[in-house]
Amino acid sequence: MLFAYFCLHPQSGATPAFGKTLLSFLAATVFLFILSKPSISIASGSDKTNSSSGDIDSNTESYSHSANNSDSRFLYYIDPVSENLGVPWGMVFLDQNRILFTERGGKAGLLNTRSGKITYLKGLPKIWAHGQGGLLDCAVTDDYKAGDWIYFTYSKPVSDTALTTLARAKLSDNELTQWQDLLVTRSASDTTRHFGSRIAFDGKGHLFFTVGDRGHRPNGQDLSTHAGSVLRLNLDGTLPRDNPFVGHKEALPEIWSYGHRNPQGIAYDRETNRLWINEHGPRGGDEINLVVKGGNYGWPVVSHGKEYWGPLAVGEATSRPGMEDPRKVYIPSIAPGSLLLYTGAAFPQWQGNLFSGALKLAHLNRLEVNSAGEILAEERLLGGLHERIRQVIQSPEGWLYLSTDSGKILRLKPR
Repeated sequence: MLFAYFCLHPQSGATPAFGKTLLSFLAATVFLFILSKPSISIASGSDKTNSSSGDIDSNTESYSHSANNSDSRFLYYIDPVSENLGVPWGMVFLDQNRILFTERGGKAGLLNTRSGKITYLKGLPKIWAHGQGGLLDCAVTDDYKAGDWIYFTYSKPVSDTALTTLARAKLSDNELTQWQDLLVTRSASDTTRHFGSRIAFDGKGHLFFTVGDRGHRPNGQDLSTHAGSVLRLNLDGTLPRDNPFVGHKEALPEIWSYGHRNPQGIAYDRETNRLWINEHGPRGGDEINLVVKGGNYGWPVVSHGKEYWGPLAVGEATSRPGMEDPRKVYIPSIAPGSLLLYTGAAFPQWQGNLFSGALKLAHLNRLEVNSAGEILAEERLLGGLHERIRQVIQSPEGWLYLSTDSGKILRLKPR
């Protein structure tokens, strides 16, 4: 705008002819740029182009095409299940028709997926619900039955701060009983940011859960704190002896991987024994990572993002020897809120795909993954809803259930 002003109002040394010529050049440039942009149909709920890149270009907003599904919107329809909740942060099926869900504000409830009836639960501990903290994930093992342990992560108030905490409890009628804090992490911070936290099971007696860097960047490379890490424990909260940093005096033994900023999605692939996470980058640079034992994922030394206050790169490089590179980078950020590895029968075309709820860019993100763990293509679904999608889970039938920050739970079913 300022540039155009000087063209229309020539200053000393400039001429009106020069301004008109420059304006014509700018107009032609803008016209050619618009012609070069891909067509994006928001109303269809599915955004794709034939971009060969796996990443999103911040200038053209182009998206990778879907290799196997030319138009996924014909596969499903959306069915509302519940609304007027808080921020439904975590969800897990306890049986065929009941979802246990958490609200970040500090409540947990049961949702009957047939009737839509909500029953809130008693028995929760004190929860520090400020900023990005609160009652976070909930999860159960695949062989869960009534009376078994249910796992939670939450921000536990300790002195004048809060710590990401892994806990478990049992459900009796409409009350959580036998609440146990399994690990109160060493992750103190004076911020209200980056608590993580999601839970996954490997089916071999272990669980993984994520902790963000708590808004303090050096935590990512500091093995004396749990912040900025993926942690691994036995199901009873004890320490597995084969964790990578057991016996290292300057490292906490619960750490499985480190160098993470704020991982809010995690999924374990039982067939390939692969652990996937997604995490928030700074301004740009959200990542999908394939987590390896003892891996350093670089934050904040390595990043694809920029500072919030200006156009300067965060970190020293986008890649460095000895640090693990992401399998996918999102530029601009989509703000991933969850991660699901789809294994259901309802959508056979999607088996083995990764789904992330997107908060900032408000869609359901689908990634196609090959047997080598390479991400082949991306598709963006449900953009027409304009909803910040927080959590995505799979029902026993293979349907997808989504929670939104506007307080809704939606069901995605095959046509």
